[in-house]
Amino acid sequence: MTNAPKISVIIPMFNAEKFIGECLESILKQTFQDFEVIVVNDCATDSSLAIVESYVPKFNGRLKVFQLEQNTGSGAVPRNTGLKVARGEYVFFVDADDSLTLTALEELYTLAKKFDAEVVYFEKYYWLNSLTGFIEVKTSQEGKLVSEPTFETEDLAKRIEKFFRKEIWVTPWCKLVRRELLIEHEIFFPPVVIGEDDIWTCGIFFHAKKILRVPNVVYIWRQHNDSMCRRKRTPQQYVEFLINPLVFGLKTLDRFMMDLNFFRQNPQYRYAVLEHSIHGKIDCLPDYTDILSAFDICEIIFKRFGKDFDNNEVLISVLFAIVCDLKRNLRIQRTQLAEKNNQLKNLSEQFQEVIDALQAQGNSK
Repeated sequence: MTNAPKISVIIPMFNAEKFIGECLESILKQTFQDFEVIVVNDCATDSSLAIVESYVPKFNGRLKVFQLEQNTGSGAVPRNTGLKVARGEYVFFVDADDSLTLTALEELYTLAKKFDAEVVYFEKYYWLNSLTGFIEVKTSQEGKLVSEPTFETEDLAKRIEKFFRKEIWVTPWCKLVRRELLIEHEIFFPPVVIGEDDIWTCGIFFHAKKILRVPNVVYIWRQHNDSMCRRKRTPQQYVEFLINPLVFGLKTLDRFMMDLNFFRQNPQYRYAVLEHSIHGKIDCLPDYTDILSAFDICEIIFKRFGKDFDNNEVLISVLFAIVCDLKRNLRIQRTQLAEKNNQLKNLSEQFQEVIDALQAQGNSK
């Protein structure tokens, strides 16, 4: 295909030998064929790469494979690599362990062109349990779902409020995005191990004018225990895992905002977005750090991220540790308060039983 394709399908890949074949088959069989597929191999150690290479002839020049020099540990860098070499009018990200319905690309592209949308955002997907084979339609956002194609409000303040209410889902694969939008505003994924989806989606919803919500169900998301977010980690590893996007992602998020007059003129929204992003990570820490003291947390952050804090490594490490300790103590106090409330409720019920018994005796006389 000599002309630029209508859609660039970008697949970040690492150790996906169990599923990558099924993923590529679902793309190969699409009713819409004006696409290119870009697979970015994040140094897989299994047979994933060999499987992908076996599919190259089947795509007749539309499948390209790129190899990263070293493993990056997330989907951010592979997706950015794919985006930089993509030629399509629109970009669509697919995870290597997922697949598409037969008409997925046709449905999304038709909607994009009909409504001249910069982003087509589908709210529902098929959820597939790898262990049981059970599949059902799900959504991961809050709020009312659309029953027909509906444009998102262009009021940026209202969009931000929707983020806070979790009415916007941040996963990359639920959005077909005009490539020009991403390139013009440099909306790339920050190089973090988790949370890159949140920041990238913020960039899209901050800059795009025409975002179309649709009820179409076209993506099959596979749940299995090998995904990054479901891996077992020590408390120390979990601290690093959650702090990483705060260290390396907040600057990208802030840049997305400061490119727009809205945030320069309304700094309260800039602060609210940053605060929300920080809370989303720090709020999780006490659940995984019960065996760690504030000193332990400080040491972990200092040793892992100290060099990235310029000359403020000690102050920032200590502040992180204090915040974690305060949140942990608050959770303990809330648990104790809930226990006291339960005790009071039980006493109240017992007291009521005594009153009822006395009244019953009085009535019998």
